Amino acid sequence: MSGTESPSPAAPTTRLWFENAYLSDGWARNVTLSVSDGRIAGIDVGTESSATSERHAIALPGLPNLHSHAFQRVFAGGTEVRGPTGDSFWTWREAMYRAVDRMDPDDVEAIATLAYVEMLEAGFTRVGEFHYLHHDINGYRYNELGELSQRIAAAATSTGIALTLLPVFYAHGGFDAAPPTHGQRRFINSVSSFARLLESARQAISTLPDAVLGLAPHSLRAATLTEISRLLPLTTGPIHIHVAEQMKEVEDCLAFSGRRPVEFLLDHVAVNARWCLIHATHMTEDETTRLAKTGAVAGLCPITEANLGDGIFPAPAFLEAGGRYGVGSDSNVRIDAAEELRLLEYSQRLAHRARNVLAMSEGHSTGASLFAGALQGGGQALGAPVGLEVGAPADLVSLDARHPSLLGRTGDGILDAWIFSTPGQAVDCVWRRGVKLVEAGIHRDREAARRRFAAVRAKLAA
Repeated sequence: MSGTESPSPAAPTTRLWFENAYLSDGWARNVTLSVSDGRIAGIDVGTESSATSERHAIALPGLPNLHSHAFQRVFAGGTEVRGPTGDSFWTWREAMYRAVDRMDPDDVEAIATLAYVEMLEAGFTRVGEFHYLHHDINGYRYNELGELSQRIAAAATSTGIALTLLPVFYAHGGFDAAPPTHGQRRFINSVSSFARLLESARQAISTLPDAVLGLAPHSLRAATLTEISRLLPLTTGPIHIHVAEQMKEVEDCLAFSGRRPVEFLLDHVAVNARWCLIHATHMTEDETTRLAKTGAVAGLCPITEANLGDGIFPAPAFLEAGGRYGVGSDSNVRIDAAEELRLLEYSQRLAHRARNVLAMSEGHSTGASLFAGALQGGGQALGAPVGLEVGAPADLVSLDARHPSLLGRTGDGILDAWIFSTPGQAVDCVWRRGVKLVEAGIHRDREAARRRFAAVRAKLAA
């Protein structure tokens, strides 16, 4: 620095006071968080609210949403009419293919913007976008290979949500390198074209604070083992893959390889803590134990899995073996962080005809167990720090303590009440890097996002 230059001014400090705060080492009362330059600069416990502090009742770290297909938000609720021969994931998938047939880049950005607004309003502060819509409506590449990745990045920028972008490699329509179908034309790449697309995606997120780039072989149906081995060196970020979501996939994998999908993947690929296996619904006891011991995260999407009739994840056995999990909103048929956790537990209660299944041990709060698991597993899967501690991004959520179910609740009882007893989300405010994006449950750009989304819905319905 020359003698005529002056140092940059210190970043202003914001102080937020909470009566109850879920810190990285547990609950604390009367907490002041000092936020500077987007990060938590200090935590003071047992303090009184000062005149310069913004006062709130309950602070939680924002949850990671580890699995989203943002574009699918546009047809949420539009596939609930029974067909002539019954319905399944596979008939839903054909409806999804039809929905993408006319989306242009502006549409994709508008849909993702609304989805991300709703995620923030629900208490998610980071999204893992499993992004496989790459090409134009005829299946041709855009002049800029990462055009649609840029639109996802633009939606994250405008809404303020943190982004882990997971460009998806998709080459085949089924096991044994089956040719893709017409409905998959917008997804398809070779390894070489995908490598170029990944670099374009890297540029698209280069200016987003705390953005992370990973990649995602779509599934063992859409990527061969040889292709997966060539993809892995392309990034040091997280690796996500769909696996064993549907029994037909299990049967097809057995017919192709003699092994079930999770078994086949673990036998041939060095799965480790970088990996997130999305769904992993249909596993044997041996597969469940083997997956848990890899350190990989199981990416569970209970609302979507219920909506699509996927099945129920073997959660107790997985957790007993030391497994890690996070939650995601997947098809975005409903975006609700608390409900993902609630349905995860309720599906286990129905399967095992028991209560408080995922608390796992006597005296433990089910809500606290669910929240802690989804927080830590989601952060690992998205390659990002989580929790309220000094140095971490100031990504936090306040709950409305005036909600009848939250009245008088403290400690883990707050999480039990929020997850199991609030008919709405009870989210009051949300901060991302210390910037308040949601107040009184409403994102600052909600109405603009809804207007853009409504125009896309009208266009696609015409």
